[in-house]
Amino acid sequence: MKKLRLRESTIGFLVIGIICIIVIPLPPALLDFMLIVNIALGLTVLLTALYIKEPLQFSSFPTLLLIATLFRLALNISSTRLILSNGGEAGQVIKAFGTFVVRGNVVVGLIIFLIIVVIQFIVITKGSERVSEVSARFTLDSMPGKQMAIDADLNAGLIDEQQARARRSKVENEANFYGAMDGASKFVKGDAIAGIVITLINLIGGAIVGMLSGKMDLGKVMEVYSLATVGDGLSSQIPALLISTAAGIVTTRSASEDGLNRDMARQLFSQSTVMMTGGASLILLSLVPGFPKLTLIAIGASMLLLGYRMSAPPVPAAQAAERVAASEAPEPAPRPASVTELLHVDPIALEFGYSLIPLVDEQRGGDLLGRMAMIRQQCAVELGIVIPVVRFRDNLSLRPDEYVIKMSGIEVERGEVLADRLLAMNAMDAQGEDVEGIETRDPAFGMPAKWIRAEDRDRAEMIGYTVIVPSSVIATHLTEVIKRHSHELLGRQEVKTLLDTLKEKAPVLVDEVVPGVVSIGKVQKVLAGLLREGIPVRNLAAILEALGDYGKIIRDEKLLIEAVRQSLRREITSRFAKDGRIDVVTVPPDIEEQILSGVRKTDAGNYLSLDPESIRRIMTRMNEELRKAADLGIEPVIISSPGVRMYLKEISARIRPDIDVLSYNDLENTVSIQVVGSL
Repeated sequence: MKKLRLRESTIGFLVIGIICIIVIPLPPALLDFMLIVNIALGLTVLLTALYIKEPLQFSSFPTLLLIATLFRLALNISSTRLILSNGGEAGQVIKAFGTFVVRGNVVVGLIIFLIIVVIQFIVITKGSERVSEVSARFTLDSMPGKQMAIDADLNAGLIDEQQARARRSKVENEANFYGAMDGASKFVKGDAIAGIVITLINLIGGAIVGMLSGKMDLGKVMEVYSLATVGDGLSSQIPALLISTAAGIVTTRSASEDGLNRDMARQLFSQSTVMMTGGASLILLSLVPGFPKLTLIAIGASMLLLGYRMSAPPVPAAQAAERVAASEAPEPAPRPASVTELLHVDPIALEFGYSLIPLVDEQRGGDLLGRMAMIRQQCAVELGIVIPVVRFRDNLSLRPDEYVIKMSGIEVERGEVLADRLLAMNAMDAQGEDVEGIETRDPAFGMPAKWIRAEDRDRAEMIGYTVIVPSSVIATHLTEVIKRHSHELLGRQEVKTLLDTLKEKAPVLVDEVVPGVVSIGKVQKVLAGLLREGIPVRNLAAILEALGDYGKIIRDEKLLIEAVRQSLRREITSRFAKDGRIDVVTVPPDIEEQILSGVRKTDAGNYLSLDPESIRRIMTRMNEELRKAADLGIEPVIISSPGVRMYLKEISARIRPDIDVLSYNDLENTVSIQVVGSL
């Protein structure tokens, strides 16, 4: 524990030590050691910036930049103290820098020093400061879109809560990092200005001190103190240049799976045409009189040779051996298919064109199969059922980028994705700047979107687009289809599995109700009826309790579903009444009486038998009220009395199957009902 506390206090002791350097005079030998440590620190920071794969891997850089700047200024103060008080002698490092660069000409040394300061201050620091400022602004602007993308993946079951929390933390850390870098760049700018001021102080102050001592003439004074001043300036500005370069590299670094070296090599030398054109241009330039012909021809020929080798890459030996072995291997004998296998129909199947095979093939990095496990977990949590395994197969009759979702062998939905691009949706309705892409619509929800290139992802997210990978597009579409057709996936066998699972926890309930009160078939019809209207059946125990109470009294399945809905009012309320309030469109008594007068009762059950004109009139009024509410940005539900609700739902399904129709008995008494219209 003591070692851990001491390790956590290291930075504190280091900062206190730096402040002590400012106050306490250092001997020349210790100053030499500190200057070498400063150079080593600059090299370490620069190399670290070169090898990181994304800026957040060096998230401590802004704080490190401040500490390094403070350390460098402390060394400048110590060296100035030695230069002015020790006759221009400030250690071997400063003397070596001054002697090596000046080489007997003080003017040249001062010019080189000023050039280094100008490069650091105007070029590198100014550029990295601007990049940090823009990155911080764009990162903050894109946070809502990124948060929506995380919430969409979480709702689709593509990630769990822990992964969503990690991604949210990463988005927040990105904003904090670029904001900190924007402020830390000011330290580098101030350091450059302080370096120029300290150099002038050393030069002018040294001349004054040397002349007042009377031991040297003016020429000797200028030689000694100019040498020490230039050496001091270079020994501090070269590490500062390294760290400011590292700051520029970190702020301009984009996230990548590889390091900067591999990225630059792959991107810079990926086009053979570029190398061959550049080489040919250099060879033609050698024809201009006065240019070094031999050098131009040598470099141009090297670029031509490199471009030629890039245009015709050799086939690796291992790959060639695999091709030969594959061609020589005997074809497997065809296995006769069983007739009974041909009779089987998959409950859910996803067929896709050949361009989408990499999204399914795990050996090529495809993750669509892995996403299916998350989809099944999500459906189990949200709907309360276990969906069957989805069958994946390629279909050469489809277009390369097309896929089809089938249920029981019949197509229900189809879509199209570009496997080599990303889907960008303007969820925040961002105005102004736009991103280039292929116009399309999201297959799951029909929202306008664009297929963009992978390299445009960061720019699109900064603008405010929500960017989704192709496999996530297909998985989301498949999830929505499963939710809309979940009642078709629940058969008697699936209900038997659910009852067996419940029986482990409530054996008395299951044994008494099934099949004593209701059969498995009737339970299946009730559960399917609930799922058809989007009511989850996860609380199977409450559903069975209601069936046990009303199963012998109510024979009509529709009325039985209404009775079960009353026992699920808490689940229904939590789904439709947000924050204890629900917007509704009411049904007047005359329409309810008209609907009830059209109900016909038979031994097989009740059904609605209204004339077409009455149904058309009800549908028209329903459509008008919903459109008025939509214009106000409200998505209401239709509410009626319990006896009318089921028949009104049948009528509304002819307009839009997604219209929710509730009865007053479906809601808790604590709900605040806000009437926004009436039929």
